[in-house]
Parts: sequence; structure tokens; C-alpha cells
Amino acid sequence: MPRSFDLTRDKPRVTEFSEVPLGGTRAQAMQRLQVGVGGVVLMILLVGLASLIQDRTREVDASSVPAAAPTTEPSAAPVQNDPLVEAGVVPDLPAQPTPTSTQSPAVVPGQGSPDAATPPE
Repeated sequence: MPRSFDLTRDKPRVTEFSEVPLGGTRAQAMQRLQVGVGGVVLMILLVGLASLIQDRTREVDASSVPAAAPTTEPSAAPVQNDPLVEAGVVPDLPAQPTPTSTQSPAVVPGQGSPDAATPPE
């Protein structure tokens, strides 16, 4: 039902408006205040904890040796063993050198063969 305001009346009727204040009851206002203060305190604690962690990491970084030497001596690279040879499945073959190319360079058109690079005298 829409309300209409009659400006000709002197005094509004008290029964039309509720007696509850806009902020709620006193207990509700206290609860909101407690939650707000608790939130502010929690944020201050979190910022303090983050600052403490950053300070500790800076101290550790400053006190650490920048180029720390390894604690163990490096060992020689292990020899690669062939498990099939060890099991006796395949005979142990000597290592084959990588084949080298015995091919002569390609002949580029316009230059002729590599033997023709030197002009005859």
C-alpha cells in the first residue's frame, strides 16, 4: 500500500513509524563494533607477521656465504655400461669411431669443379 503524505496535518501519527532505531538494538551495535575492532587487530597482526618474516629472510640472506663451496668432492663421471653385454645377450664390441665424410665438396654452377679453382698458367 503506497504511503501518501498529507502536508495539511500538524502532527504525523506516531503509530505509523516503528520505534526501532536505524542502527538496530544496542546488542547488535556492540556486536558490529566488536567484529570491526577484531578485524582491525587481526590485520595489524598479519602485517606485523609479514614484516617479521621479511626481516628474518633479509638477515639470513645477509649472513649466508655468497659462493659456498660444495661439501663433497666431485667424482669422476661413471662409465656407461651396456646392460645387454653384462647379461651376455650381445657380444662386447669395441667402440666404433664415428665415420668421417670422404665426399668431396659440391660443385657450384658457375664456379666449376674444385680442381678448376686455380687458373692455368
